[in-house]
Amino acid sequence: MLKEIVFYVKGGNDVSKRWALSWSGGKDACMVLDHLIKRGDEVVCLITTLPKEIGRTFGHGERTELIQAQADAIGIPLEWISCSFDTYTRDFLSTLQSLKNKYEVDGVAFGDLYLDEHRGWGENVVEQAGLMSEFPLWMKKEDAASALKVFIDSGYKAKVIRISNSQLDELWLGREVDGSFLNEIVETGICPMGEAGEYHTYVYDGPLFQFQVMIEKGDIVELETTKRMELSLQEERVKKG
Repeated sequence: MLKEIVFYVKGGNDVSKRWALSWSGGKDACMVLDHLIKRGDEVVCLITTLPKEIGRTFGHGERTELIQAQADAIGIPLEWISCSFDTYTRDFLSTLQSLKNKYEVDGVAFGDLYLDEHRGWGENVVEQAGLMSEFPLWMKKEDAASALKVFIDSGYKAKVIRISNSQLDELWLGREVDGSFLNEIVETGICPMGEAGEYHTYVYDGPLFQFQVMIEKGDIVELETTKRMELSLQEERVKKG
């Protein structure tokens, strides 16, 4: 039986904060967004790194128009961090210092779960920018399956867009992250949340989306250690309500 995890807790005397959210386009970042909004804070911008070497997002290798479509659907400004692999940290820090003034940001929120080295990097670079860092999903590794159930029960919808060749086969690509996905991913023995890059997702709808991002599944691209399913946007847009 999965342990019950509740992320959405707000203290009575908390003062709301203004956050920039590290946005990959996947389920973890979406969970952080949902958490911060429910807590009463404000997410003033989404930030996504874009290395010039690949011209796609650093985290998931997604095309820029698909990330922009999410930001448009949610209604939060998206800020690209133009960078290179060699100067990644320096470029990230420089952009944060600019956004700090532009949006009057109090801090940066990240979707990391339990990898200490990832948290350490985030805390260090954000501190250098004179900002707070927050990791709302931080948990024990053994709680990952329960966290995935929280996402599934939240009403957000996501598909698997990238898998590690050493961990999953390509039949997982394009799958909906739902109850059957949870049951089967637990059986594989990998981290159910894919924290070590076992798989990545793209969120296309949910409670905070003003409209669903209409996507079509495309070709599967073989990379050095991963496979990626290309997505394309449909022009159709149906506003909710």
